[in-house]
Amino acid sequence: MMERQDAPGGRAQFHRQHQAGAHEVAKQLLAQREELQAGWLSWVAAQLYQLSPPEFAAMVRRELQQLSQDPADS
Repeated sequence: MMERQDAPGGRAQFHRQHQAGAHEVAKQLLAQREELQAGWLSWVAAQLYQLSPPEFAAMVRRELQQLSQDPADS
């Protein structure tokens, strides 16, 4: 289970610890976009909703947004 961001070290430490994982999850979600097409948006929203803790879900959402804007960096 992941540490909450209110643990010792706080938000910056949580971000450093989970950045790579959030990026990988976002890449996996984005990889499904072509296959799911019109249904992808609702599917990905459900996937994000299931992620825990909420801070990690927010990181994945930000990564997903960034990857969607600049696919050359994925």
